[in-house]
Amino acid sequence: MPVFVWKGRTLAGESQAGEIEVARAEEALEALRKKRILVTSVRPKGSGFKMPNPLGSGVSTKDLAIFTRQFATMISAGLPLVQCLDILAKQSSKPSFGRMIGEVTREVEAGATLSDALGKHRNVFDDLFRNMVAAGEAGGVLDEILMRLATYIEKADALKRKVQSAMVYPAVVLTVAMGATAFMLIFIIPTFAKMFTDFGGELPMPTRIVLALSGFLKSFWWAMLLVLVGAGVALQRYYSTENGRRVMDNAMLKIPVLGDVLLKGSVARFTRTLGTLIASGVPILSGLEITARTAGNKVISEAIMTARASIREGETVAAPLKTSGVFPPMVVQMISVGEQTGALDEMLTKIAVFYEAEVDTAVDTLTSIIEPVMIVVMGGIVGGMVVAMYLPMFKLISVVAGGHS
Repeated sequence: MPVFVWKGRTLAGESQAGEIEVARAEEALEALRKKRILVTSVRPKGSGFKMPNPLGSGVSTKDLAIFTRQFATMISAGLPLVQCLDILAKQSSKPSFGRMIGEVTREVEAGATLSDALGKHRNVFDDLFRNMVAAGEAGGVLDEILMRLATYIEKADALKRKVQSAMVYPAVVLTVAMGATAFMLIFIIPTFAKMFTDFGGELPMPTRIVLALSGFLKSFWWAMLLVLVGAGVALQRYYSTENGRRVMDNAMLKIPVLGDVLLKGSVARFTRTLGTLIASGVPILSGLEITARTAGNKVISEAIMTARASIREGETVAAPLKTSGVFPPMVVQMISVGEQTGALDEMLTKIAVFYEAEVDTAVDTLTSIIEPVMIVVMGGIVGGMVVAMYLPMFKLISVVAGGHS
């Protein structure tokens, strides 16, 4: 029987790791869940580094949202469950997704519950999806749950795209700036260097600095490239560790403007996910566990797991969130009011709506700040190099003019 290596956390948030001998990864997850361990990774023993599949499961978030909304509509219209799945399998625009739905259909026909059948395809239907479906089946409100789930998937995807655009934009601008600078130093500045050598005489200090940078980059560009690649790999490996992810995620939240976007995005994702789960009838302990996995930030995830441990001991959700110092006071206060009034799901949804709008504002602010800053930086770099290159010419002109006078 194959051996799987796993990493995870206890309910108290303590890191755990080990090996388990089971037939499939799904069985490993199930066994560890029974031991009350929140699994963060599980892989076959001896499996080394693998290139990630950029296509993933081949099913996009949009595909999943359309499938869920159509499924909800058909269930609401009174069609039998198996017939709904059969129709969805046949009309799927992606053959691979159609085959997957077909497999789910056969599982349901054989007597499995829908949530168990979906559990065979965890790469597409995550814990949140399956738990909500299970709650819908138990409560006899599967159509309502699926409609709520479709709305959640669409809003979560929109939020993710906004946060990603906020992170990608400055990275692209910085890359373009570095590329333009490198191009000038490698291809343009050397032509001036030859001309200055022919002139002779001592060059101004700014000119000597720019020529030295040009010469170094032209001769050792490969070394610089190796250093950048090495730094990237080292950073990625450090981020894959528990402590590395905690340190870097915490640092990201403290970056001016960008950190504000990331924090508001994490708060919106947390409140939207937990609110949707609670409203769907998922127990709050399971909801917090699922929410911690989808938080997208180690610091936020640990704060949620601390809140989960607090609830197990009979305390409130709001108290540990306040102690973490990560969540804004308004969020903590509104969650506290929601707990006291028994309308936590409604309060969480209101917070999510507010912070999703805040993310829009924060992204616009980030864009409006970055554009002028990068223009000034690029202008300073390019202008500085141009001035450095023309200084010897000014000196030469003054010498020539002095000789004629």
